[in-house]
Parts: sequence; C-alpha cells; structure tokens
Amino acid sequence: MNSTSPRTAENPAPAVHIATIAHEGLLWDVYLDFESDPLRPVNFRARMRFEPPPGTEGAASTQTTVIIIEDSYDDAVAKAHRFDDRQLKGLLRSTLPEIE
Repeated sequence: MNSTSPRTAENPAPAVHIATIAHEGLLWDVYLDFESDPLRPVNFRARMRFEPPPGTEGAASTQTTVIIIEDSYDDAVAKAHRFDDRQLKGLLRSTLPEIE
C-alpha cells in the first residue's frame, strides 16, 4: 500500500512490524496498527500493539491508544521506527495490567 491508496473503515493501512523487545524474560513483537477515521480520511492514525510469544501463559496481546497521527503512511511508519527500545518498553509497561 502506498500513501495515496484509498482507505476506508473496512480497509485501513496494513500493520507493520516495528521491533522485537525483551521485557521480564519475554520477547514481545511490536506492531504499528492503523485505523481509519471517517472524519479525517487523509490522516494516518496508528497505535502500537504488543504481542507476546505464542503459547505464553499469562501474557496477552495489548495495545496503546492512537499515538501516531501523520499525513502519510510513510511518515507514520518512519515515526514509529524512531522509538527506541527504552521508549517501546515504557509503552508496553503502560498497557500491562498492574500486578498486586
């Protein structure tokens, strides 16, 4: 998909693998998930999704709210790639449930 492809709520931009990070002994894959916004169809809005290794007991997929809003698909992906491991781990921790 290029930055000029039409998108709809049923056809958002594809998810992009951003990184693999280690957190509490697990390797988490980080994806950039796009969502369509019918009120702003020219913007590319995306959230970070964190996936634990398959079959990991007690760990589930989690995600941020929309944190990237750019005018093009390429700009949104480039912004996501600028997050370093420390920032991605902080985002992951912010999405995990608190353990008492």
